[in-house]
Amino acid sequence: MKKILKKVLKKIYRALPSKVKKCYRMARKVLIFRVIYPFTYKFFALTRKMNPDKVVFIEARFDKITDAFQLIYKRMKDEGYEVHEEYLLNIKSNNPAYIRRCLHMLKDIADAHYIFLNDACDVTSSISLRKGSRIFQVWHACGAFKKFGMSTADLIFGADRRTQEKFPNYRNLSYVTVSSPEVSWAYEEAMNLKGTDTEIVATGISRTDVFYDKNFIENARESVYSVFPQARSKKVILYAPTFRGRVAKAKTPDCLDIPAMKKALGNEYILLLKHHPFVKKRPEIPEDCKDFAMDVTTDLDIDKLLCVSDICISDYSSLIFEYSLFERPMIFYAYDLEDYFDWRGFYYNYDDLTPGPVVTETEEIIDYIQNLDTRFDKEQVHVFREKFMSACDGCATDRIMELVRKN
Repeated sequence: MKKILKKVLKKIYRALPSKVKKCYRMARKVLIFRVIYPFTYKFFALTRKMNPDKVVFIEARFDKITDAFQLIYKRMKDEGYEVHEEYLLNIKSNNPAYIRRCLHMLKDIADAHYIFLNDACDVTSSISLRKGSRIFQVWHACGAFKKFGMSTADLIFGADRRTQEKFPNYRNLSYVTVSSPEVSWAYEEAMNLKGTDTEIVATGISRTDVFYDKNFIENARESVYSVFPQARSKKVILYAPTFRGRVAKAKTPDCLDIPAMKKALGNEYILLLKHHPFVKKRPEIPEDCKDFAMDVTTDLDIDKLLCVSDICISDYSSLIFEYSLFERPMIFYAYDLEDYFDWRGFYYNYDDLTPGPVVTETEEIIDYIQNLDTRFDKEQVHVFREKFMSACDGCATDRIMELVRKN
């Protein structure tokens, strides 16, 4: 009977005029974000005493503690804090299972002294945060490359300004940690923080601390060799593009001519492809190139790949900031630059920002790699690193923990 009723209601909903459906969706969203979420949090906040040792890590999109949290998470556990995790698995905000997870999270954070985010969160932004709770936004990316949040309000990618102001993603933040003082302005704009009490602090990004750990780097090499043994005797080219389109329907580029790269570079190099985790359908590696190239998206974490790669090919991904810590060659395969700029935009002029050649064809990639000795400008990468990653010196987690102890 329940299934039949659901089918009937779906048919009725589909038959409604588009304006009526839009009004219904907005009314439902207002009810959830203005009534249900705030009431749930307030009820548990009023009925529970603050727990001064409780910390909650909120993963908005993934079902595990990701690298943005890992070092802080381990440190807080080691120091005796009462550590909780909440996994929202945010894909559709009107999904009943997602709403239940949000309600559980609000109950969990109601008596927490410390709350950690690494992504946008309209749920924690919908409540009146109790006195004594502190929300730390340890953003998952370094630097400031492609636009996000309020910075995209007038672009295709983002929600319009009115919607973002009505249902904000970055309210109630005590601290936002960034990779360098240089990029603070971009986070203030994106998170709409001007005139708020939120502090933007150049502590560095916690997850970059591993790039200064010799044991981590050695283990990363062994991990890569175990997955793709050919890498042991060759140099490694990493291709790590960002996704295209919206998160729910993310696509990945499929323009790299892998057979041409194998023919020209195969004697000296191997190619590892790491697509964005939002992408569900990835291009196949040609069968006769599988001794040269491998898709390691699900096999190896990006931090390990950055450690072992001799060259990184990307486009608009913020991973270039982390990779600059190694001061190795980067190539920017931006064949769709104009379209991407119109779609999402950048915080800095793309050609001025990129510390390496911007190319549109695989042949240009091959040519640059074959002439690295004369074309790679290490000083250009060093200047980029000093500008955008000056606080990422291996001690970022220590500085974040100092902020925690201040509160």
